[in-house]
Amino acid sequence: MTRAIEELIPDYLRGLPVYQPGRPIEEVEQELKIRAIKLASNENPLGPSPKAMEAVKKALGESHRYPDGGTHRLREKLANIHGVESQEIFMGLGSSEIIDVVARVLLGPGKSGLTAEGSYAPFSVAIRASGAKLVRVPLRNWTFDLPAMAEAVTRETRLVYLANPNNPTGTAFGMKELEDFLGRLTEDVVVALDEAYLHYAEREDMPRSVELFRARKNLLILRTFSKVYGLAGLRVGYGIGQAGLLAVMNKLRTPFNITSVGQAAAFAALDDHEHMQRSITTNCAERKRLFEQLRELGLQPVRSEANFIFLTVGPEAKQLCEELLQHGVIVRPLGWMGFPEAIRISVGSAEENDRLVAVMARVWPGRAVKREIG
Repeated sequence: MTRAIEELIPDYLRGLPVYQPGRPIEEVEQELKIRAIKLASNENPLGPSPKAMEAVKKALGESHRYPDGGTHRLREKLANIHGVESQEIFMGLGSSEIIDVVARVLLGPGKSGLTAEGSYAPFSVAIRASGAKLVRVPLRNWTFDLPAMAEAVTRETRLVYLANPNNPTGTAFGMKELEDFLGRLTEDVVVALDEAYLHYAEREDMPRSVELFRARKNLLILRTFSKVYGLAGLRVGYGIGQAGLLAVMNKLRTPFNITSVGQAAAFAALDDHEHMQRSITTNCAERKRLFEQLRELGLQPVRSEANFIFLTVGPEAKQLCEELLQHGVIVRPLGWMGFPEAIRISVGSAEENDRLVAVMARVWPGRAVKREIG
């Protein structure tokens, strides 16, 4: 008797959650017949780097040809910027492909991967999808509890995922905390450090991760062009890691994973220092302003080092997001990331943030009154 195809799927894959992206603006506007703003996916409100857009126009003329499968020019440029060797640079589809591929290389049945509860969901998915045991340590003060995570490492642990700043809470740990954590690990435990939001952090003691990598080759640093460079739609990210590890990872990545358009845009964006600095400065000012305005409404946002703000609003968090949505404001409910009473709001442009606050002022007080009466 022929077995059903579903029966051929390993048990550890059947229960995997599906990544839940923020709703597209077009879909919401078509459904509600109103102009919407999207503050759900931590995108750069200033848009792409102008230099990147010019490079994209030129690259389109060669889009009938396959891209450079080894992304040689881009890797060499990144290597020069960071002071590492080009073979220590891995190019991926944003950070997502890197998160997935390193788990496929290092994990499997009989091994374990470690991360935190309340961090970026694809970390846990990658560990489970490899067939390895998933171990998660609770956050402390909304950030990674590195001492507790070090205690959770066992002989079976081969991979640890950290996010600094953390998504979705926006918190960060410092250089000494990371140094102490790495010092407690053996060399056969790889630490994948996702620094997607590093450019936005104001904390003065943020880890100098590349410096640490030069001393500890079991560190894999993840970066992306999706945030400060404004290229989320082109899916370009990179890792800095030990050459032997990256050589194996390159065997598993998608062939021609970075398009010629994406490579050209990323290469040019690295030279657009003006756009990058303006993105950082604008986010810093608007994040501070939005934080204070949310507090004035009686909310309790968590101080953020990223381009979004995390806040707990109670058991009706999902309903609050729906009410905001009905007014054309898209934010992120976080039940799927382990915070059923929290939401995440991306820092938008001044106009977008003003609209969010105005709508929240209409929606939130009523819910607050209902909770007091109840």
